[in-house]
Amino acid sequence: MPRRSKGARLQLKAARRDKSGKITHQATWIIRDNGRDVGTGCAADEIVAAERKLENYIASKYTPKRRVRHIDDIPIADVLSIYLDAQLEKFRDRFKVDNESEDTIPAIRKFKKRIERLNAGWGAKMLGEVNGEACRSYRKKRRNRGGARRDLEDLRAAIGHHATEGYHREIVKVRLPEKGEPRDKWLTRGDAAKLIWACWRYREMQKRSRRQTDDVKAPTAKRPLRHLARFILLGIYSGTRAGAIASASPIPAIGRSFVDLERGRYYRRKQGSAKTNKRQPTVPIPLRLLAHLRRWRRIDPEAKHFVEFNGKSVSSVKTAFKSAVRLAGLGPGISPHTLRHTAATWLMQKGADPWQAAGYLGMSLEVLLNTYGHHHPDYLSDAVEKIAMRAPGHERKAHVSGAVSGAVIPLRRDNP
Repeated sequence: MPRRSKGARLQLKAARRDKSGKITHQATWIIRDNGRDVGTGCAADEIVAAERKLENYIASKYTPKRRVRHIDDIPIADVLSIYLDAQLEKFRDRFKVDNESEDTIPAIRKFKKRIERLNAGWGAKMLGEVNGEACRSYRKKRRNRGGARRDLEDLRAAIGHHATEGYHREIVKVRLPEKGEPRDKWLTRGDAAKLIWACWRYREMQKRSRRQTDDVKAPTAKRPLRHLARFILLGIYSGTRAGAIASASPIPAIGRSFVDLERGRYYRRKQGSAKTNKRQPTVPIPLRLLAHLRRWRRIDPEAKHFVEFNGKSVSSVKTAFKSAVRLAGLGPGISPHTLRHTAATWLMQKGADPWQAAGYLGMSLEVLLNTYGHHHPDYLSDAVEKIAMRAPGHERKAHVSGAVSGAVIPLRRDNP
């Protein structure tokens, strides 16, 4: 009777030595699968990387069935796998990367993480088991309403893609948790000034000596947060999303958001990228911000981006931004996206035309009014004016006094 296969697994291949005992080949992890050895290229101390190689190897062996089946016969793992393949292809075209370098893109990493989480919770279930009760159960296990809603939106999209491809014909409904309240936390001009100055003045702290007993730190000449001051100015005065700020460049090129310093125009959508639901319209640059941008260009004409750290463009400023908020003493709930909220709020507070403000920020008029409209000086002004307005004298005497006293106003009768 043949032995049962152990399946794909990791095994440490011992180092090889020559006749003199000198190591010629270092120990490496390999994948053993039914008598076949597959190299991972991972050294003995790179166990995490080797496990990831094994995970990818096992995933590549499995091919979901792509044909019409009843929803009770379709594992949700198949639905997620088909959707993952389709979306990754779109992501690679959008970010101009291949499958080897795709994990360098934060958006792709986050998407893969959500699919992995969905697969862990739903993969073993059949598509016919998706219902409101199962969705509510997932929400409880997730313990985060916003995170559960985002995951279930991906599940809904995966099921929709599966149906659009013609792999099932029945209707499957995904019940989403209720939306949370929109975040509209914003910075006052004083708060914004504190944040910018904290970034500009901060100096890196280092120990005076390498001795473990010496815990005294002293400021150095390094200024690790100064690039963030530029990021904040761009965010507040343009209301642009973080990704377009990070890619803002005075040089037009594929993958960059071109800033035309001569004409004063900000082309927020990266060149070569497709349009998405996140609006990124071209907008004129405010004169105050334009002066900063031109000055930064004169200071460093070789820079390819306006926001750079150690001579390279930044992909994310979340860690640095968190440090800056702490140094400025601004409290919790402030993130890079708060800069966009701040721009929208300031526009409304200054009485900007809502239609133009929505176009400048790249959001719909409905979202602008529903989220930030109460900051506008004309908000409900007509209602406030009318509620306190007095009626003309004769009308007030005839009706108001009667209503207050409870008297009945007699009807006029004509003589017969």
